[in-house]
Amino acid sequence: MITWNEKQFLEDMPDIELFKRRVEKSLKDVMTRGISSAHGRDMITGYAYGELYDWDMYFENLFLSYFGISQYCRNGVEAFLEEQLDCGFISRTMGRKYPKPRHHFKPFLAQTALLGCRQEGKYNWLEGKYYEGLKKYLEYWIWHCDADRNGLCFWDGSDHSGMDNQSLRLGYDGVMEYEGVDLNCYLVRDLWAMGELAQELGKEKDARLYRQKAEDIAEKIDRYLWDEDTGFYYDRSEKTGKLNKKKCITGMLPLWLGTIPSDRAKRLVEEHLCNPNEFWSNYPLATWAKDEEGYYPDSREGECSWMGATWIPTNYMIFQGLRIYGYEKVALKLAQKTYELVMGETETREFYNSETGSGLGMNPFWGWSTLGYMMLYEIKNDYMASDLKQHCFQHVGKSAYTMLSINR
Repeated sequence: MITWNEKQFLEDMPDIELFKRRVEKSLKDVMTRGISSAHGRDMITGYAYGELYDWDMYFENLFLSYFGISQYCRNGVEAFLEEQLDCGFISRTMGRKYPKPRHHFKPFLAQTALLGCRQEGKYNWLEGKYYEGLKKYLEYWIWHCDADRNGLCFWDGSDHSGMDNQSLRLGYDGVMEYEGVDLNCYLVRDLWAMGELAQELGKEKDARLYRQKAEDIAEKIDRYLWDEDTGFYYDRSEKTGKLNKKKCITGMLPLWLGTIPSDRAKRLVEEHLCNPNEFWSNYPLATWAKDEEGYYPDSREGECSWMGATWIPTNYMIFQGLRIYGYEKVALKLAQKTYELVMGETETREFYNSETGSGLGMNPFWGWSTLGYMMLYEIKNDYMASDLKQHCFQHVGKSAYTMLSINR
């Protein structure tokens, strides 16, 4: 099914034949069981029940990029933009299983568009309504989700963030209070991506404005969300102006931006990320610090738990941040532990117990957890698929699904 590019593979990749079988199965699953249609376009999802989610779409397409499959980026962006309201709002889900009519699409839409455009070298499809739609979607975040006008945006509640049950951090739906570290990091990257798209389309003024806005938010993350006493980034209440000092994996996401001072990066890594009493669990990284109120590494009553379980997309984002700041040994160890985690089950799983390594949630799962197979590949090949400046994408192999999906 996959013609592997052996030149891109290093011989010391552990369990290489098992790796190939697992990746081939994941690719087959997503291309045969994960296709949903919306607005006349085929789209991918990691969920057997067919729901389409915002940030999942970005990470799922990152996985497909390793095989030269890019068309689902454009399909997904166009389909979600077809759902856009006049005010710019786009619901973060598309489907009937879990509608989220009050949750604006997380800031990954421009990144997904850029990922597809970069791979295909084509940007003109964005001209007109889709480019304008992306502008309105970003403006909605900036103008409707920043009540105190300090330049940082807030989540509706924990469910909106995608970290469903972190109500201790963000409250429940309708709170609309907490300026999320995660949200504003995603927004910086999406504004950077929009700047890249504007540049490619010859919109120089827009490109400058988006890049400047991204830099402004990055500076405000440092100014408002950092706590010097504990050496960590926290969400901030717009109502009180105080930090909500709950140590969550999102407090380390500023590493992914590469904009924070090196001394702060050092504190994040040495005092928190590598701390076995906080995030460096048996199977890191725990999504909620072990010494925090409410921590548990498992799932209760079938919930999607972010209160201490390990999720692959957060590992992936922080893994890239470690590399950006030169923590190659820590990044390699995290990649190895993540590889061990996903290979430890007979099927790819939705998330994992951070202490035992047992798989949790959907079984099988062919969504964003597939990136757990690729982190070790990336660091061994000095490659970063999520780099927004990336023009040359590495393919671990080619698949028949590349042509089949184009001809659907």
